[in-house]
Amino acid sequence: MSTPFYVSPQQAMADRAEYARKGIARGRSLVVLQYADGIVFVGENPSRALHKFSEIYDRIGFAAAGKYNEYENLRIGGVRYADLRGYTYDRDDVTARGLANVYAQTLGTIFSSAAEKPYEVELVVAEVGVAPEGDQIYRLPHDGSIVDEHGSVAVGGNAEQISTFLDQRHRDGMTLAEALKLAVQALSRDPNGSEREIPAERLEVAVLDRTRPQQRKFKRIVGRQLARLLEADGGSAPTDAPSDTEEGEGGESAAATDAPESTDSGGDVE
Repeated sequence: MSTPFYVSPQQAMADRAEYARKGIARGRSLVVLQYADGIVFVGENPSRALHKFSEIYDRIGFAAAGKYNEYENLRIGGVRYADLRGYTYDRDDVTARGLANVYAQTLGTIFSSAAEKPYEVELVVAEVGVAPEGDQIYRLPHDGSIVDEHGSVAVGGNAEQISTFLDQRHRDGMTLAEALKLAVQALSRDPNGSEREIPAERLEVAVLDRTRPQQRKFKRIVGRQLARLLEADGGSAPTDAPSDTEEGEGGESAAATDAPESTDSGGDVE
């Protein structure tokens, strides 16, 4: 009888982490930045139906890089958690920190389980406060750890290079137009140091805008308003322009809801 092949627990965890990191790196990067009136999400996404950013609850947004079908399952679970907690207790009891803890437990359990492969996803959960000091941004890697971020964060693709670029240039009190331009400039940098142009049609942009009179602060920036912001000289266009796409109940837009089931079966959104 042959001796079973032995792999130390440390080596097994290292192999699983490397597998997940490679899967996440194959996708395109996205960035989340604070600006004067809230938090902006920016990513390169050629798909109009498979979103990287979504609303979870009134003041909470979700961003993800990696395998679409895996992070979409997590997003749906987060919406259900938030709806149930808000209904059972109070809407104010639904927080980004509570949601991040739920995601951390799920990702950590999957990562440490030998019965299934680790999720190839990296998440960002953000909550906009009444004032900039109350904004919260949490990054959740594939292993379920939680990182409390401030100012800016990048995930997916060449996130390390983009994070360094943002840390050197991001500042408090930026307008939406300034933050958006900085994000696009960071995403345009290739790993070899060269720059490329990303047209507005390939950008997915959303905000959590604390100045919105509605209870729900999440808003997508599309069409003419996005073009105006990219062309603005540091000024911030209003985020309630009629050209924006409103989110549906539970954070699901009409485009995402109408996506065919077959698109959820595997590939990365690049």
